[in-house]
Amino acid sequence: MSGALAIADDTLPSLVKEAAAVLAGAASAAEVLSAHDMATTIYDAAKRAARLQKAKRAHDELINATYRVQADSLEIESLAKSRLAMEFDAARPASAAKGGRPKTVPDENGFTAEEAGLTRKQVHEARQMRDAIASNPTAVRDALDDILANGDEPTRAALKRAIQPAVNSIRAEVQAEKKERRQAREIELGTRQVALPEKKYGIIVADPEWRFEPYSTETGMDRSADNHYPTSDVLTIMRRDVGAIADKDCVLFLWATAPMLVEAICVLDAWGFAWIERDAATGFLSPNKAHARYVTNFCWVKQKMAGGYWNRGKHELLLVATRGKPIAPAQGDQLKSDFDGAAHAADATGHSAKPEDFMAWIDANWPNTPKIELNARRARKGWDAWGLEAPEAVPA
Repeated sequence: MSGALAIADDTLPSLVKEAAAVLAGAASAAEVLSAHDMATTIYDAAKRAARLQKAKRAHDELINATYRVQADSLEIESLAKSRLAMEFDAARPASAAKGGRPKTVPDENGFTAEEAGLTRKQVHEARQMRDAIASNPTAVRDALDDILANGDEPTRAALKRAIQPAVNSIRAEVQAEKKERRQAREIELGTRQVALPEKKYGIIVADPEWRFEPYSTETGMDRSADNHYPTSDVLTIMRRDVGAIADKDCVLFLWATAPMLVEAICVLDAWGFAWIERDAATGFLSPNKAHARYVTNFCWVKQKMAGGYWNRGKHELLLVATRGKPIAPAQGDQLKSDFDGAAHAADATGHSAKPEDFMAWIDANWPNTPKIELNARRARKGWDAWGLEAPEAVPA
């Protein structure tokens, strides 16, 4: 087919039957793609014909007949997209199916999303269509019949709106299942970690006593942290064997001031929550994320502004790094890193004191996981504590 303009209106119904037959007999991704392309061409031709008929004030029966062809071709296109989504996912490597977005599929019938004629957004929509059809095989046909019964044009946008409630319901069910699996995994990990001969922790929150070296120790120490508590150089902090108390599946939340970001990354590496190597060929540093990795950070914007050489410091960073395979927060329970553009605004109640709602969020998402706070300044129920100012632990 060369395009919509080359198709006579009276041939559209027979072409719909031909496309349906191609899809019904398709045994490979290429054949499904062929049926999809045929249906798309017919849909575009029918859509154009119907709008021309309306412009010429054609009889309603003629317009409705063309709408029926448009709906039939849209049904075939939707079913083909569903099949393409299944073919695409079935051909993906197992490792890619768990995460990541491979651009190609190493298979004799493999294809890229681009070769399938679908953008990544369309692949996502095709998967939604596949799930809706799996839940109700007549979902597309029922939706199109309702659109036609209302006298409306059966467009892609109208079909998407019609099946959206079913898509939302399926997504809610999937998210609920994921949340249940996450809760079971969190309980399993917590039970195992508590049962170890020497207690290990699945959650570690650390607020190191960073020592910031000013340009001049004579003039730059008036607002230094050293005036409030003892600080340590980065080598001392790196030498702490935090890795020895971390379970093999563990999340580390590491507080760092903005000027100490590079040092904080070095601490992640020293504690076993990042693995940074120097590539022998290029000489550049390169992260090895096979067993440990930095994953993200949060930003805490303070109410009080500090001094600084390059800017007036008003925020601190909370780096998040993992080792092994700890569980992430459930979908919908994640915190926003910038909290709608205002970042995490909370009062600095004392020098180096941190906002409590971060800790409350950790408690809510990992209730069964053994937790410890390094450089703790207050007791928390169910947490162990370590540090110069650490209080007695409060039993869970």
